[in-house]
This record gives sequence, structure tokens and C-alpha cells, in this order.
Amino acid sequence: MTRMGTLWVGTSGYNYAEWKGSFYPQDLPASKMLGYYSERFSTVEINYSFYRLPSEKSIGRWAETVPEGFAFTLKAPRRITHEARLRDCQELTALFCQRVQTLGPKLGVLLFQLPPYLRANVEALREFVSWLPPGVRAAFEFRHASWLCDEVYACLRERNIALCVTDSETTTTPIVRTADYAYFRLRDEGYDESDIRRWAETVGEAMDGGDVFVYFKHEESGTGPVFARALLEAVAAR
Repeated sequence: MTRMGTLWVGTSGYNYAEWKGSFYPQDLPASKMLGYYSERFSTVEINYSFYRLPSEKSIGRWAETVPEGFAFTLKAPRRITHEARLRDCQELTALFCQRVQTLGPKLGVLLFQLPPYLRANVEALREFVSWLPPGVRAAFEFRHASWLCDEVYACLRERNIALCVTDSETTTTPIVRTADYAYFRLRDEGYDESDIRRWAETVGEAMDGGDVFVYFKHEESGTGPVFARALLEAVAAR
């Protein structure tokens, strides 16, 4: 029997001054935001690593700030996904994977977000995923429709890598299971109660196959944390 997975729900980033007064107390300093956030959610998606590979010191500081049972997801550097486009970047990929494993059990998933103009190249994908260390959880966010095909899904399944399901105002990735964990990026800024219930059903069903990671979009109005809490409550009420 397949075990019921753990649900990890959070937002894409946490260090936002515009959330003061809605999520954070108005007088909370930036240095206290991660600790405050981690008392309320179990995971966060780090976007900083897309622009610059964080140092081991920085990663260690993150890990020390949060409680046991918290998980960091890190977006892969753009030098891998957007500049190299998964080709000829084995050394950088190894460095990224080595660096983030400083988090130990607090490492969640590695997110590889490909640019919207990059068309499918299954050969490049197959070579790239072979470089990832065994046991590391990774998710691929494909933003060109040519990637959404059975050959790509099969490649991900061979390495137990998740297809990132992205939902936005204009498009939704097909919900296809390719790993024993699932990854959702819910990017619409206007989810209503019925939308949250619908996603709670989808997420709850996905938990039958293993852990599920869900991240809501950062936006200035601070509704990401509101949506995250609503989803947690809706899944619990199923």
C-alpha cells in the first residue's frame, strides 16, 4: 500500500517588506522574518539562488533559523537553466547540488525552471538529470508546450523527478505524476474559496502517492500566505 505523504505548503520567498501589516507585524525587522515565517509554514521556495549561488555560510544560517521539520526548496541558478539551457554545465550543477545539501534534512526540492522560449530537447534533459545525485528531489517547470509530452514524462519517471504543475491566470500544466512526490506552483493572484477547495482535492489525491510541495506566488498584497493557510485548512477538512 502506498503511504500517505506529507503536505508542505508555503510561498515563493518570505523576505518582503510589503507583507508588513498583512502577514508580518509592522515593526518586525527583516532579520526576524524567516523565523516568524517558519513558525507558521513548513516550507519556503527560495528564489535568491536563481540569481546567485548562496554561500555555505548563508545556507547554514537559514537552517539554524528554522525549526526541525522545515524544508527549503531552492530554484536552480539561471546560469544552468537559462544560459546553459541544461547543456555543458555538469560542474556548476554538481556545485549547486553539493552546496544545497548543506541543509541536510531541511532540503526539500530543487526547482529547475526553464525559460518560456526553450523548446523540448529530450536528449539534453536525459543527460542533465543523470548528473543529479541519487536521492535528491528535483522538479522541472517547463514553460514551452513542446516539453509536455509522454517522452519527457518517461524521462522524468526514470529518475523519479517531479513535473512541476504550474497554475496561472493564463495556463495550467497537466497534472501528470512522474515521481513519488509532487510539486505545485500556484501563481494566480485571484483564487477564491471554490478554487482553493478544488486545489485541495487535487493536492489531497496527490498525497496518496507521497509528499506534496505547494508554493503560492509572492505579490505585494500579501495574499500568498492567506491562500497557503486556506489550502492547509481545506486539505485538513477533506
